[in-house]
Amino acid sequence: MTPPSYSGYRFPRDIIQRAVWMYLRFTLSFRDVEELLAERGIVVTYESIRRWVLTFGPAIARRLRARRPRPHGRWHLDEMAVRIGGRLMYLWWAVDAEGEVLDVLLQAKRDMKAARKLMRKLLKRQGMGPDEWVTDKNPAYGAALRALKLTRAVHTRGTIRNFVFGRA
Repeated sequence: MTPPSYSGYRFPRDIIQRAVWMYLRFTLSFRDVEELLAERGIVVTYESIRRWVLTFGPAIARRLRARRPRPHGRWHLDEMAVRIGGRLMYLWWAVDAEGEVLDVLLQAKRDMKAARKLMRKLLKRQGMGPDEWVTDKNPAYGAALRALKLTRAVHTRGTIRNFVFGRA
């Protein structure tokens, strides 16, 4: 993968990267980033920052994800029912053994298809599989693991997740 070219832009590479980083890292608007740069003597419009984020944001995010440390080998999966706009939905998530949230997914159903979607998304995003899957006794997890042919990793069912997810 080649790094993005910053040639043809009025501002140097460092300023563009800093503006994109500030927007992506913190919950700032384009105008907030514009003001922060103005305080440092860099006059740039919020529209330029928006274009930089669209152009360079994905590449910067990929590089940051590549440098992210490898997650722990034990992944805990869980789901819970939530009401959104009066509709019952299921919030699925995966956390490693150190409590780092790996992925979150919102689905209308609590079935094998939803569990499989969470696992596929998780494996694609992490680029590796765990040594152990820890789940509750929902049969959808076992069916999804069999459907994805993920038999290398151990599948543990139990209630240890309550400690990891902070629920009683």
